[in-house]
Amino acid sequence: MHFVMGGIAMSHFILFLAILHSILAVAPGDNSRDSNLLLRIKSELFDPSGVLNNWSPTAHICTWNGLECSNDQMHIISLNLSGSGLSGPIPHELWNLTSIQTLDLSSNSFIGSLPPELGQLQNLEALLLYSNVLSGEIPEEIGALKNMRVLRVGDNFISGVIPPSIGNLTELRVLALAYCQLNGSIPVEIGNLKHLQSLDLQNNSLSGLIPEEIRGCKELVNFAASNNKLEGDIPLLGSLESLQILNLANNSLSGSIPTALSQLRNLKYLNLLGNRLSGAIPSELKQLVQLEMLDFSMNNLSGSIQLLSTQLKNLAALVLSDNALTGNIPSNFCLSSSSNLRQLLLARNKLSGQFPLAVLSCSSLQQLDLSENHFVGELPTSLDKLGNLTDLVLNNNNFTGTLLPEIGNLSSLENLFLFDNMITGGIPVEVGKLQRLKAIYLYDNQMSGPIPSELTNCSSLTAIDFFGNHFSGSIPATIGKLKNLVVLQLRQNDLSGPIPPSLGYCRSLQLLALADNKLSGTLPPTFRFISQLSTITLYNNSFQGPLPQSLFLLKNLKKINFSHNRFSGTIFPLSGSSYLIAMDLTNNSFSGSIPSRLSMCTNLTRLRLAHNQLTGTLPSEFGQLTQLNFLDLSFNNFTDEIPPHLSSCKKLEHFLVNNNQFTGAIPPWLGSLQELGELDFSCNNFHGTVPANLGNCSKLLKLSLHDNSLSSIIPEEIGNLSSLNVLNLQKNNFTGSIPSTIQNCKKLYELRLSENLLSGLIPYELGELTELQVILDLSRNLFSGEIPSSLGNLMKLERLNLSFNQLQGKVPTSLGKLTSLHMLNLSNNHLQGQIPSTFSGFPRSSFLGNDQKLCGPPLASCGESEVQRVKRLSRTAATGITVAIVLTSSAICLIMIYIMLRIWCKWGKVSISNSDGSGGKEEDKWGFGNEKKMVGEYWKVNSVALVPSETADMKKQKSASCYTTSK
Repeated sequence: MHFVMGGIAMSHFILFLAILHSILAVAPGDNSRDSNLLLRIKSELFDPSGVLNNWSPTAHICTWNGLECSNDQMHIISLNLSGSGLSGPIPHELWNLTSIQTLDLSSNSFIGSLPPELGQLQNLEALLLYSNVLSGEIPEEIGALKNMRVLRVGDNFISGVIPPSIGNLTELRVLALAYCQLNGSIPVEIGNLKHLQSLDLQNNSLSGLIPEEIRGCKELVNFAASNNKLEGDIPLLGSLESLQILNLANNSLSGSIPTALSQLRNLKYLNLLGNRLSGAIPSELKQLVQLEMLDFSMNNLSGSIQLLSTQLKNLAALVLSDNALTGNIPSNFCLSSSSNLRQLLLARNKLSGQFPLAVLSCSSLQQLDLSENHFVGELPTSLDKLGNLTDLVLNNNNFTGTLLPEIGNLSSLENLFLFDNMITGGIPVEVGKLQRLKAIYLYDNQMSGPIPSELTNCSSLTAIDFFGNHFSGSIPATIGKLKNLVVLQLRQNDLSGPIPPSLGYCRSLQLLALADNKLSGTLPPTFRFISQLSTITLYNNSFQGPLPQSLFLLKNLKKINFSHNRFSGTIFPLSGSSYLIAMDLTNNSFSGSIPSRLSMCTNLTRLRLAHNQLTGTLPSEFGQLTQLNFLDLSFNNFTDEIPPHLSSCKKLEHFLVNNNQFTGAIPPWLGSLQELGELDFSCNNFHGTVPANLGNCSKLLKLSLHDNSLSSIIPEEIGNLSSLNVLNLQKNNFTGSIPSTIQNCKKLYELRLSENLLSGLIPYELGELTELQVILDLSRNLFSGEIPSSLGNLMKLERLNLSFNQLQGKVPTSLGKLTSLHMLNLSNNHLQGQIPSTFSGFPRSSFLGNDQKLCGPPLASCGESEVQRVKRLSRTAATGITVAIVLTSSAICLIMIYIMLRIWCKWGKVSISNSDGSGGKEEDKWGFGNEKKMVGEYWKVNSVALVPSETADMKKQKSASCYTTSK
C-alpha cells in the first residue's frame, strides 16, 4: 500500500515539475529567445499610440498585444500589428521568429526592404505587409516559403521584377502585389500555382504578354492586372471556370475580344476598358448569365451592339463608351419585367438613328449616357417611363424639337445634360417639379423664350448652364431661392433688364457668367453677400454707373471681366481680393488712378485696363506682381515715366501702354524680360534712343514704338529678335541707315519705318525677309540710290510703299514677280525708265512725282521720244490756231453783215457814239477754283487707301492720329 501511495506521489511530483517547466517557459521575467527578440523589436519601433506598451517582462508573453501563441503556449504563431501607427525599419530580429505562421504588419509606416532572411520563416502561411513604405525588390528567397497561402505586399514602393521562384509557393491562395512599382513581365511560373484563387497585380509597370500558363491556375476566382503596360492578345482563359472577376483595364492589349471568354460561366465582373482592342463585340458573351458589370470602353471596337439585357439578366452596368460602334440599340434590348440594368453608358461612339425607344423598357435604369453620337430627331414623350433615372446625358448629338413637359415627371433626376444639340423652344415650367435636380446643362442649343421662374423651385440646383441660346426677358426675380447654386452660366443669350437683387442671396455661388447679353442697370449692392464668388464675367452688356463699394468685401474673387460696358467711377471696389488671377475692365469709362492695393494680388497674371479714362502714374508697387504675364494699360491718360520696379515682372509676355502720355526714355531693363512677346509703347511722348538691350528679348513677336519722339539710329541688336513678326517704328526721328542685321528677322511679316529721317541705301538684305506679307513701308524718309532688285524675292508681300524718298534709277523688273501685291506706291522719288508691265493695273498716283521720267502703263507709253512728242504737240497746236482763225473770221463777217443791215434799216440813225461802244476787249476768264493741283500722293500707314499728301492746312495733331488703330 505504501508502495502504491509512494508511486502516486512520485507521479504527481513529476507532473508538477513538467507543469512548472511549462509555466517558467512563458512566465514573467522569462529570458526565452522569443521574448527577448520581441522586446528588442519593440525597442526599435516608433510607437506613438502605445500599442506595444504591454510588451513587458512583467506580463505574460501570450497576453502581449498582437501576439498569438500555440496551444501549448510554447511558441509564437501569429503577430498582428495591422493599423497600429508603427513606423521605422522592420527589425531584423523579426526574421528569427521561425515558429510564426501569420505575420501582419499592414497599414503602418514601415520602411526598408524585404531581406533574404525572410526565407527562414519556413512555417509562415500568411505574410501581410501591404500599405507601408517598403522599397527594394522581392527577394528570390521568398520561394522557400512552401507553406505560404497568403502573400500581400502591395501598396508599397517595391520595385524590380516578380521573382520566378514565386512559382514554388504551390499552396498559395492569394497573391496581391498591386500598387507597387514592379516591372518586367508576369513570370510563366505563375501557372504552377494550382490553388491560386486571387491574383492582384494592378497599378504596376508590368509589360509583355499575359502568359498562357495562367490557364493552369484552375481555381482562380479573381484576376486583376489593370493599369500596367501589358500587350498582345488576351489569352484563351476559357478553362478558368471559377473565375468571377477579370480586370485587365488600362493596358495596351490588342486584337479582338476572344469568344472563349463566353465559357467563363461564373464571371460577374469583366473590365477591358482602355486598351487597343478592335473588331466586333462577340455575341457569344450573352452566355455570361452571371455577369453584373461589363466595361469595354475606350477601345477601338466596331460593329453593332449585339448584347441584350434580356439575356444578361443580372447585368447592372453596361459601359461601351469611347469606341466606334455603329447602328442603334436593338429593339429587344430590355424587358421591363426582368431588367436589372442600372447603368447604360454608350458615349462617344458612332451610333445613329432616332432616340432608342428600347431603353425605355429598362425600368431600373438610373444612368443613361448617349452623348457624342449621331442621334437625331425629337426626344420621346414617353421618356418619363424611366422613373428611376438620375442622370440623363444626351449632349453632343443632333436632337431636335422641344424639351417636353414630361421631363417634369422624372422625379429622381439629378443631372440633365442636353447641351450641344439643336433643341428649340422654351424651358417647360414642369421642370420646376424636379426637386432633386442638381445640374441642368442646356448650352449650345437654339432654345428661346424666358427663363421660367418655376426653375427656381428646384432647390437642389448647384449648376445652371444656358450658354449660347436665345433666351430673352429678364433673369428670374426669384433666383435667390437657389441657395445651393454654385454655377450660373447665362452667357451669350438675349437677356435684358437689370440683375435681380435676390441674386445676392445665392451665397454658395462661385461662378457667375452673364456676358454677351443685353443686360443693363447698375450692380445690386446685395452682391456683397456672395462671399464665395471666385469668377464673375459681365462683359459685352450695357451695365453702367459706379461699382458698389461693397464689392470690396468679395475676398475670394479670382477672375473679373467687366469689359465692354459703361461702368464709371473708381475701380477700387474690385481690389478687395488678394486672390485675383485675372482682371479685364477694357472699354468702360473708369476714371481715377490704379489702386496700389492691386499689388497685393501676388497671383495676378492678367491685368487689362485699356480704353478707359484712368489717370495718374503706375504704382511702383506693381513690381510685386511677379506672376504677371499680360499688362494692357493702353488708351488711357497715364503720365510720367514707366516705374523701374516693373523690371521684377520677369514673366511678362504682353506689355501694352500705347496711347497714353508717358514720358521719359524707353527703359533699358525691358531687355531683362526674357518672356516678352508683345511690346507696344506707341503714341506716347517717349524720347531718346531705343535701348540695345531690347535685342535680348528673343521671344518678342511684336515691337511697336511708333508715334513718339525717339531719335538716333536703329540699334543693330534689333537683328537678334529672330522671332519678330511685327516691327513698327514709324513717325519718330530715327536717323542713319537700316541696320543690315535686320535680315536675321526672318519671320517678319510687317515692317513699318515710315516718316523718319532714315537715309542711305535700302539694304539689299531686306530681300531675305521672305515672310513679309502685310506691308513694307519705308515712305517719307531720305533713302537714296536704287531700289534693290532683291525686293523681288518678297513673293508674299501685299503692300509696298517707298514714296517720298530720293530713290533713283529704274524700277527693278524683279518687282514684277510680286504677284501678291495689291497696293503699291513709288511716287515722289527720282525714278525713271519703264514701269514693269505687271504694274499696269495700279493707279497713276502710284508713280507720279518722279520728274516725269517714268513711262509705261498706267503712265504714257515709252515708244516715242521727247522731240517727237514736242513736234506732235506743235502740229496739233498749229492746226488748232488755223481752225480758230477761220472760225473767228467767219464770225466777224457775220457781225459786219448784221451791222450793215441795221444801218440800212435805220438810215436816219447814222451817228455813232463812242461812249456807248464796246471798244474795250473782253478778257477770257479761266476758272482755277475747282481745279485740284496734284502735288503727289503718299500711302497713309493706317489705311489701305491712297490719299493726297499733307498740306499745311491738312495736317492733324499727332495725338489724334494715334487713336487710329493700325490695321
